[in-house]
Amino acid sequence: FAHTLAAAIAHLPPGAPIELWWQDEMRVGQKNGLVRQWARRGTRPRQPADQRYESAYLFGAICPARGTGAALVMPAADTPAMQAHLDEISHVVRPDAYAVLLMDRAGWHTSADLAMPHNIIPLLLPPRSPELNPQENVWQNLRHTSLSNRVFDDYDDIVDACCQAWNRLLDNPSRITSLGMRKWAHSA
Repeated sequence: FAHTLAAAIAHLPPGAPIELWWQDEMRVGQKNGLVRQWARRGTRPRQPADQRYESAYLFGAICPARGTGAALVMPAADTPAMQAHLDEISHVVRPDAYAVLLMDRAGWHTSADLAMPHNIIPLLLPPRSPELNPQENVWQNLRHTSLSNRVFDDYDDIVDACCQAWNRLLDNPSRITSLGMRKWAHSA
């Protein structure tokens, strides 16, 4: 990783501040998952399930070293949504810094139609390796604490739930750091 990172930032001015950011997206919708919950032995807790198919996509990125993040809720996972998300991340990166954005190889992450902001350097993770992306842990945490075992009335309700869950995460920088810090990446 250290060698790949050094090659990615070789063109930057010497001593330029670097932030490591992790990016991914998840679908949240009326057909969402059920998670385990505590219940008295011998009882069966109610877990509502919905048969409708309305959904939204939560595009999220975290910077564990700073305990911050950037997210957008979008109606689709595509190149225009990714462009909007890159622009949002660019605004959250410290003004004097560059963000190395680690992400998977989804088609909308690698599209030639993306205009990469000047302060973001993309770094693609190896194929089929979600375990390397701590943003997956963020999604798991949001699903277990806020976004599962519920029925959403409509699209606006899904968007509101995603925004509330993300804002609760941003209110707890130590949780972002705990979920996202990777020794192998941050010691490079």
